Amino acid sequence: MERPLEPPIESASTSSSEDRFAAELRGFGALGILAILVILAGNLIVLPGSAVLVLLWAWRSHTPWRDLGFVRPRSWLLTIAGGIDFGLAFKLAMKSLVMPLLGADPVNHAYHYLAGNRAAIPMTLYLMIVGAGFGEETLFRGYLFERLRKLLGGGRGATIGIVVGVSVIFGALHYSTQGLSGAEQATIVGLVLGTFYAATRSLWFLIVTHAAFDLTAYYLIYWNLETRVAHWFFP
Repeated sequence: MERPLEPPIESASTSSSEDRFAAELRGFGALGILAILVILAGNLIVLPGSAVLVLLWAWRSHTPWRDLGFVRPRSWLLTIAGGIDFGLAFKLAMKSLVMPLLGADPVNHAYHYLAGNRAAIPMTLYLMIVGAGFGEETLFRGYLFERLRKLLGGGRGATIGIVVGVSVIFGALHYSTQGLSGAEQATIVGLVLGTFYAATRSLWFLIVTHAAFDLTAYYLIYWNLETRVAHWFFP
């Protein structure tokens, strides 16, 4: 009876080395922290740079896609249609009810240059669908939730803290370009979408919702409808 062939020593050593590297990427040692910093800096180079780096990190660290919220929905049609409807309604509610109560200017001056600006349409659509919808949700809901849950645990208190903490960070990052009202709106959006994600652990609905939210905002800006909508309930 022949002895079974044993795997080559080099192959076993390489596999062990790769497993160790993947574990270090998933951890919070020097390599894991460096990976987090590099991923967070990705959007400073190009959008959605951070999201692309998240996908590379997941592949190289052997992190299941499910852990980042990339779960196949039961129905793509319902997910897309529901996300569009919710994103549209959410933006209109924010513009006509929530932001006026917070004393926000009806006009988003940071992006008012987009009003009637046909030349900016292609890049704006790309940034809102790919950069914001896919990119920001992958980074802020998928990746940061996964990292913080690994660090803090998945208990109720930790989950609430993660939702609030990530939302505050998300809002603060909008301050430099959109001012206080932009930061307030982004924080509220982060709280709503973060709550959805904490409850469902699924990202696709939020990606569609986020894109629809931003595209509705763009529509209002492009056609100079911001002030009219902001005065629906508060003339």
